Amino acid sequence: MLVRLTMICAGATAATRKGRFPSDEPLEPRSLTLAKAMRGTLRRADRVWTAPALRACQTAEALSLNASVDPMLADQNNGRWAGKSFEEVQARQPEEIAAWLTDPNAVPHGGESLADVARRTAGLMDRLIAERGHTIAVTHASVIRAAILHVLGASLAASSKIDVEPLSITDFRSDGRRWVLRACGVTVPQPAKPLGPKGAHGT
Repeated sequence: MLVRLTMICAGATAATRKGRFPSDEPLEPRSLTLAKAMRGTLRRADRVWTAPALRACQTAEALSLNASVDPMLADQNNGRWAGKSFEEVQARQPEEIAAWLTDPNAVPHGGESLADVARRTAGLMDRLIAERGHTIAVTHASVIRAAILHVLGASLAASSKIDVEPLSITDFRSDGRRWVLRACGVTVPQPAKPLGPKGAHGT
């Protein structure tokens, strides 16, 4: 039995570009353009899911994906820190930030810990391993990192060493018994820039 899971990271927002903890902001215009450029690169899927956040749903729509919302794909709940910048929180709550950075079970913001996201994602992967065919899931960097760590059997401490770009693609395969990481960090092609009035030779 061949099982395939393609995870697409939701596009960036104006807030995430500024280093703020995500809230529920819309996609920035550039991310919409980049997502539309990806439409022809995606293979047919047997099922398509999206996280409930606005930016994830807008990413799925821009990709022309008819996706169903799955709460298991939700981004990490940042609680009271949602919408605030890292620097702002660090200045006001340095001890809480330090705990959050070093302890996977810490929840100083009152939301979800990294361990919570890892358990939720592991449950999703365990459920999907029995789903024959190809699933596309539009989700978030926190969930994709957790999925990679789950498949590799790696410690949660390695999470900060995995960089997941907005609109990047991570691909997993399974024979119904175990998952393997097929590809990660595949990025969207950049739209071609229009030529200037003097043409390609610049003369």
